[in-house]
Amino acid sequence: MPKEHRTYKIWSYFIYWCIGGLSISGYATGSTLLAYGLDATQAIVSVVICGLIVGVLCVTCGWMGERFYCSVQVQLGHAASVQQLTAAHYVDSSSRGAYFPVFVRAFVGIFWDGLQAYCGGQAVAVTISAIIPGFAHMKQTLAGGILLTKDFIGIIIYYVFFIAIMRIPPERLQKPFIVSSVMFSATLIGLLAWAVSNTHSGGPLFQEPASPVHGETGWAMLFGITAILGAWCETVLLSLARSPDTLAMVNRGGGTIGQSDWTRYANRPYAPTLSQLIAAPFCIIVCATIGIIVTSCAQEIVGSLIWEPFLLLAALQNYYNDSPKVRAAIFFAGLGCVCAQLSMSIVLNSVSAGMDLSYVLTLVSQHLPNTRAGVSYRPRYINIRRGAYLLAFLWLASNPWQYLSNASIFDRIIWLRNIPRSLFWDSSCRLLHAMPGLIMTTRDATAWNVWVRIFHIAFFIGLVMSFVAFSVICWVSPPGNVGIGVLYHEENSFEVESELETEEKEGVTRVGVA
Repeated sequence: MPKEHRTYKIWSYFIYWCIGGLSISGYATGSTLLAYGLDATQAIVSVVICGLIVGVLCVTCGWMGERFYCSVQVQLGHAASVQQLTAAHYVDSSSRGAYFPVFVRAFVGIFWDGLQAYCGGQAVAVTISAIIPGFAHMKQTLAGGILLTKDFIGIIIYYVFFIAIMRIPPERLQKPFIVSSVMFSATLIGLLAWAVSNTHSGGPLFQEPASPVHGETGWAMLFGITAILGAWCETVLLSLARSPDTLAMVNRGGGTIGQSDWTRYANRPYAPTLSQLIAAPFCIIVCATIGIIVTSCAQEIVGSLIWEPFLLLAALQNYYNDSPKVRAAIFFAGLGCVCAQLSMSIVLNSVSAGMDLSYVLTLVSQHLPNTRAGVSYRPRYINIRRGAYLLAFLWLASNPWQYLSNASIFDRIIWLRNIPRSLFWDSSCRLLHAMPGLIMTTRDATAWNVWVRIFHIAFFIGLVMSFVAFSVICWVSPPGNVGIGVLYHEENSFEVESELETEEKEGVTRVGVA
């Protein structure tokens, strides 16, 4: 990352985690935990544990980006090619090793961005309904009755705003992120104040006893923790798709593995570390706790359990009979949800997918004729912005309302997503141990044996097995060129690229003159 693009300071990463932690999917985290039979207090305890673990994982995954200013694509390529013998072969094959995992990341981003866009479109529809009450009562449908026309209009408007915001380079997104985090924070505070002031308690969810799955509270908490960590680390479990209340959970994408995509924008080493260790757990814990409390209180007030904040706003407008004061509050709260969803999509999916596509095409250009070996050229045809635009077209074409409307379709999407990912990760034992339990759970949701237990704690087992397997392979067959180079970033590494680009331009000028 060139020095002029490293504009993110310590406070910038605090704002980054306000976007990642204070989000619609973070608000709905409690739905996952309660689906495992935990009570509200146990769910909050589980969220606290998850938040602390996520902070540590973010520091680990973002270390290379903040120290060497390289993206996660570079890490994937080198991790896939550790057994090369010579420096020349290492550079060449490490780039080739990145093709598959980077393509998998981009492919997954299509569906997760589609989920986020669908939720964002619904939030836009709620915001418009606060201005035009008749819009809220539109009953017309599309796509065979599974998509409300008003939601489709909201998706198109969301799409326009998304394209406009993506014109801003990633290194200049701090100010838009501040606006978004402030607006959604105000939405959360407003909902919390409304809920508690009307019930004067935490609501019925805090009074209901726990009914853990298979009667074991410890296993239920462990299952919930695994599910949340998996969502933050791009490993969404199939079991999440089986509960309608947990759909908002799966649109989080990957907030941990792709940390280097953003830590490489740090203006100095260790700038992201403080926010990763403090702001990340704090925002995750606070947002999920507010979501549990507001949902619990809202159940007592409106009589239904609604986990998505924008759907709760729509229900409140109907509950208060389109009161002008209520509609004014819903407009600003809905606008906060729209901003949160736009920022979430940009931070966790769109920018990363744009980096993936531009990186792959850069690697392809390195293998073209008349390209100097070992030289990295900047992408000419697909940059981060154009890659994000391509992703936006694909997620709209993926019809996210289709795979959200039917559990079987959603299951197929999850399977389609897991096939290429499992092919990559099974080589490091990450998913191989979970496959029997996954198959048993898919065939019989009530199955309960050792394989199902392993499946439900696949994140922890996979993390340990991958680490051990990778370490053993490197010990048995040590990779070449260990110790070559320095443990810090050399600023003059960009001078070679600049000189080569200057030579190319001068050569083109000479040809034109001739």
